[in-house]
Amino acid sequence: MEQQKLPNVTLALVLSIISYLCCCFSAGLGGIILSGIALFLVNKDTKTYQLNPQEYSNFSTLKTTKIVAIIGLVLGALTLLYTIYSIVSMGGWDAYMEQSKDIYEQLGIPME
Repeated sequence: MEQQKLPNVTLALVLSIISYLCCCFSAGLGGIILSGIALFLVNKDTKTYQLNPQEYSNFSTLKTTKIVAIIGLVLGALTLLYTIYSIVSMGGWDAYMEQSKDIYEQLGIPME
């Protein structure tokens, strides 16, 4: 019998990799959301694999995807915590946005 590939591994891996980028550009929320979805898919495929292990061939990719998703989740949580700390320590949302605007202007990126 020919071995099949687990159905959600590739999608979960792509979501996990994109979660790294989302950590930087969405104050951590995008990374947490995408990594959470990836972990959900990985857990679903793990249960599928455990029901019939001889039928599937890409369990090592599943383990790698789970590690990448966990790292993305941790990075997203750390980025979110840092963002919250920055907002609180600067004196509120307006001060945080003013500093962000200054950083974007130094980089030459229009903020508005």
